[in-house]
Amino acid sequence: MAYNKPVPPQGQHTKPFWDGAKDGKLMLPKCNDCGAVHWYPRLICPYCHSTNLRWIEGSGLGRIHTFAVQHRAFGGWAEDVPYVTAYIDLDEGDRMMTVLRGVDGNKPEDIKIGARVKVEFEQGNDDTYIPFWRVTEEA
Repeated sequence: MAYNKPVPPQGQHTKPFWDGAKDGKLMLPKCNDCGAVHWYPRLICPYCHSTNLRWIEGSGLGRIHTFAVQHRAFGGWAEDVPYVTAYIDLDEGDRMMTVLRGVDGNKPEDIKIGARVKVEFEQGNDDTYIPFWRVTEEA
């Protein structure tokens, strides 16, 4: 089945992220001055305001920080309700929002804060692979 959800636009400053995603790698911006990894990509470190940044390959691992069950949606997402959105605490630091895979939106009691997750990528179009996170073990 073709991907039928919105595909994020690619920008020049996010090219390393999208290139990595196409290769199944989670690329993250890291500040060379303070050492902080940050998400979402930007041209300045949100912690020390340096512009001395580089891209690193992340582990693709993290933990569920919090989640919410979405019961209403439009477009392609309407076919998936109820689905679960979550914030993931990346092992490298900072936090990423996602749609959580491998969970049942009808059974939120089975989703555990702190559960380990791993990134996976779904092809949105020829050039864009979108990261989603899947539960790999209980908290």
